[in-house]
Amino acid sequence: MKKKNMLKQVKRYWPFYLMALPACVYFFINNYIPMGGLILAFEKYTVSGGIFGSEKVGLNNFKFLFQSSDAWIMTRNTILYNLAFIVFGTIISILVAYLLHELKHEMSRKVYQTVILFPGLLSIIIISYLANALLAGDTGYINMHILAPLGLEPVSFYSEQKWWPFILIFIHFWQMTGSNCILYLANMSAIDPGLYEAANLDGANRFRCFVNITLPCLVPTIVTLTILSVGKIFNSDFGLFYQVPMNSGAIIDVTQTIDTYVYRGLMNTANMGMSAAACFYQSVVGFCLVMITNALVRKFSRENAMF
Repeated sequence: MKKKNMLKQVKRYWPFYLMALPACVYFFINNYIPMGGLILAFEKYTVSGGIFGSEKVGLNNFKFLFQSSDAWIMTRNTILYNLAFIVFGTIISILVAYLLHELKHEMSRKVYQTVILFPGLLSIIIISYLANALLAGDTGYINMHILAPLGLEPVSFYSEQKWWPFILIFIHFWQMTGSNCILYLANMSAIDPGLYEAANLDGANRFRCFVNITLPCLVPTIVTLTILSVGKIFNSDFGLFYQVPMNSGAIIDVTQTIDTYVYRGLMNTANMGMSAAACFYQSVVGFCLVMITNALVRKFSRENAMF
């Protein structure tokens, strides 16, 4: 009986399954097949031996990784940057979405939406050169056209670490806020207008409506996106942390993340074992964080948990 019901469901919804098929094939090829390469984390890889024939070294790659100072630097940077992206990104995305939602003129809303979304469509290469045009020591706009006319000393951005946490966070928000706020804007558009009308009749202003109606209605979306973001807290935007700083060695202590470490490990030392160990460490911790965060959410608010 269950098999017959399942077949009926498949026949009924086959167009949707067909639409989902390309995405499923993509994820299988791009995300699941490469998982066989995790065995490299436990090997001393050689070209002659290949992935499955190289010498097995157990946990030696992990020992070498965690005994180096790089492990602390890349872990610290990855976590702190992503925490800033999650906390401030959520706040900024909600505020931008609310401002767009409050625009009554449809054409103005579309124009502002397009302007905000546009940076997210740019290649990180273009963004890195735009940043370089602003920050370059001798020819950068900031040094040449802002600091010089004011009689201030030029700043060597690509050799001074103190500026880069702010620069990277600003560029991330400039690029990603548009795409992130769309989800919140869609949820705001689905809120029953009658709730706002009733609140207005009771004398509530816009701030009270936002706090007592808009935010509570956004809680499920905020929780879901936060859980997904926490799962990626050990991942980083490779282009943002490698390409935008122009791979400058002078600022590596504040731009090094797990992803850039893996790339540099492959390019500079050709140590595939240690790079694979870093990726394995990244994946396991990310999985554990998703499970823990979801368990905490389920404990306090079962209906908002993902599973």
